[in-house]
Amino acid sequence: MSGNEKITQELCKESEMKDGEMREFLIEGSSILLVKSNGTFSAVGNKCSHYGAPLSKGFLAGDRVRCPWHGACFNVKTGDIEEYPGLDSLPCFKVTVENGSVHIATNKKTLENAKRVKAMCRHTASNRSTVAIIGAGPAALVCAETLRQEGYSGKIVMVTRESHLPYDRTKLSKAMNAKAEDLYLRPKEFYSQHDIEVWTEKEAVSVNTDEARVKFRDGSFLQYSQLLIATGSRPRELRCPGSTLRNVFYLRSPEDATAVSKEATGKNVVIMGSSFIGMEVAAFLSDKANSVSVIGKSSVPFQAVLGDQIGTLAMKLLQEHGVNFYMRTEARELHGENGQVKDVQLRNGTVLPADVVLGGIGVVPVTNFLKGSRIAVDSRGAIYVDQFMRTSVPDVFAAGDVVSFPLSMMEGHRANIGHWQMAHSHGRIAALNMLNKHIPVNSVPFFWTSLLGKSIRYAGFGEGHTEIIMKGALEEMKFLAFYLKDDIVIAVSSMNFDPIVSQVAEAILSGRKITKTEVMDNYIELISS
Repeated sequence: MSGNEKITQELCKESEMKDGEMREFLIEGSSILLVKSNGTFSAVGNKCSHYGAPLSKGFLAGDRVRCPWHGACFNVKTGDIEEYPGLDSLPCFKVTVENGSVHIATNKKTLENAKRVKAMCRHTASNRSTVAIIGAGPAALVCAETLRQEGYSGKIVMVTRESHLPYDRTKLSKAMNAKAEDLYLRPKEFYSQHDIEVWTEKEAVSVNTDEARVKFRDGSFLQYSQLLIATGSRPRELRCPGSTLRNVFYLRSPEDATAVSKEATGKNVVIMGSSFIGMEVAAFLSDKANSVSVIGKSSVPFQAVLGDQIGTLAMKLLQEHGVNFYMRTEARELHGENGQVKDVQLRNGTVLPADVVLGGIGVVPVTNFLKGSRIAVDSRGAIYVDQFMRTSVPDVFAAGDVVSFPLSMMEGHRANIGHWQMAHSHGRIAALNMLNKHIPVNSVPFFWTSLLGKSIRYAGFGEGHTEIIMKGALEEMKFLAFYLKDDIVIAVSSMNFDPIVSQVAEAILSGRKITKTEVMDNYIELISS
């Protein structure tokens, strides 16, 4: 059969599906999502373009389906991606209803492509403007792609201090031995095909907004018409004596991940910090290192974000795989031998053997190169932006981990959120407003962590929560946690309870206030009704 040969197939009877229902069908081995919404049938690919999750297990809200795993959203009429993570849209199929039967018409080529790249324009010589993008993370890449999708035909230059094209940074702590090229979000040809220049190993050292110029460490300059700053964050450095010894690492790049993975094999590893990066690295190394020890200031890992009970569960899970925890303490000093770290002495006097130390005590925005510029930053160095991702200087935008922005679900309360999903969303909004679309950022934070095959999903903004209501059974690794402030749900986390986190994200996005009373009266049944 040729790729363009037509395929038609009856899927079901019209009367078999209720309004608001989704079903998966297999056609020639490809998974298709059939949706009945407002009495109309539509069909798109069933695999989320991010990591391939089955969208039929997600949550349908009107004409959009939200992925059960990581919260990406797609329009079920067009297949277009409307919320992140992920870059691509879904294939869309023609659906007809004849004599009470629902039919789909497509071809093998369309079926075999689980992802659809939106159409993009190219650079034209007549457009002499330049958009400069400092950084090469998801905010930078989505901004560049959105500009081309929306018809911007000027020059686009993305600049990164790293030697790599944009890659999936979330995997650095989850698959530390992966090759950098296997993490790339787009192949090299993609950038030339769409006239997106990527300058690697090029570090910005200053921005002169009066002259609209970026200066680089090698002495060269880049003139811009509009600028996006998407430099992300960097690991906070350890301050204790001995922190500059060899084999003291931070996780920022594929090279860092490879080095830690290689040096840790069969050795004693000490991880400073018990939040998401530290815990994921501990889980990854648990069956590879001779010993893994985690040091944390809090009573349990994840305490500030996920709470005591989930933190205790995560700690027990890793302890069962041999990971040691030293909580409510910190390192006093790192001792070395011949310039290389040998052990870590804790505040309580305990000495841990250490061939490898990983610093995971938080991050800070990468904005040191803006010192002396007119671009306003807060006390932590995060760039102030408005709801359109505009900085304090005209034609200068910022997006991703590097910004302090007004969070719509918190009625404009400023937040600095280092989530993979949010960075994508910021990049899109920045691009649209570079083109004067006047579209505000309106996205519910969504993140996930994976420990030894167990995933915890989280949506919302739980900072300042005063109460946590648990549902399910923690001991069975199946739970829901609702985070409340003033008796209103502001965030939710779960394990093995899909697609509830996606459902709550949609509810929060719609402006709906979920009350404590609703949660106590079995919220799962309520939201599913």
